[in-house]
Amino acid sequence: MGSPKLHSMSRRGFCLCCVGATFAATAGWLSPRQAYAEVRGLVSLIKDSAATSPITTYKLRNNVSVLEGSGGNIAVLTGPDGKLLVDAGIGVSRPQLSKALTELGSEPIAHLINTHWHFDHADGNEWLHAAGATILAHENTRKHLSVVQRVEDWDYNFLALPASALPAEVFAKDHNLKLNGASITLKYYGPAHTDSDISVMFAEANVLHVGDTFWNGIYPFIDYSTGGSIDGMIAASDANLAAAKSDTIIIPGHGKPVSNKAELQEFRDMLVAIRDNVGNLKKKGKTRDEAVAAKPTAAFDAKFGQFVIDPGFFTRLVYEGV
Repeated sequence: MGSPKLHSMSRRGFCLCCVGATFAATAGWLSPRQAYAEVRGLVSLIKDSAATSPITTYKLRNNVSVLEGSGGNIAVLTGPDGKLLVDAGIGVSRPQLSKALTELGSEPIAHLINTHWHFDHADGNEWLHAAGATILAHENTRKHLSVVQRVEDWDYNFLALPASALPAEVFAKDHNLKLNGASITLKYYGPAHTDSDISVMFAEANVLHVGDTFWNGIYPFIDYSTGGSIDGMIAASDANLAAAKSDTIIIPGHGKPVSNKAELQEFRDMLVAIRDNVGNLKKKGKTRDEAVAAKPTAAFDAKFGQFVIDPGFFTRLVYEGV
């Protein structure tokens, strides 16, 4: 695989780990740690890209839209109660996001839900709060955003957000809202991509935002540093499949932003097959490097392994959790 440009990746809204792709050599990929060891100013690189990346808007149903191009995919519900956003993107995208939001209607920004704590989903919290948003999230999201937080696989420490950028309202398990005529259900998965992930269901529109528990058409990142696990990702996929109908529009955290139950099922089945393949290798005493060399993802690489999280990186992530 060649080295994709950071700009094109940011347009697709991938997370911090995307910058590793810019260090892919023609002879093959650097390991994640090697790549990040060579990066100075990782967050600056991503912010520089997000500062110029355009935002693409997809209008779905019942005044629900999805915005692609600033970190994770952002859902927007418009109406008389003010705009509700699901995820905040990267802060330097404010000019492009503001323009896209204005084009969706004149209502003020009033509400923001974070699907989890990661930078590419919560970095915009501060400006959105300043613009009028009350921030709502799982209690673990506020916990992680309140302190210096290390992500080991990114070899990076994130500073605590200012108080104004922290969720003012939190919940532990489930939470229900009624805004703009929509019934909105927030559900906590338990440990999955992190230990702070939630889903957001817009009942009447039949639109489900599942955050980073689903990366559409690409291998996902699993953040073991803050409670993620491969088994948790599979359990979250099962929960999402149970919540979705055949015609539910599913918004993934990353990848093509308008998805469906069939694509989610394919993603879930991939996770299970690779988990089992890597687990069998580990039970046989294979080291992590030996497991990578055995190519346990080979049957899925053509579909899922052509972007940021390459097969070797994903194998190492799965190995850690089996």
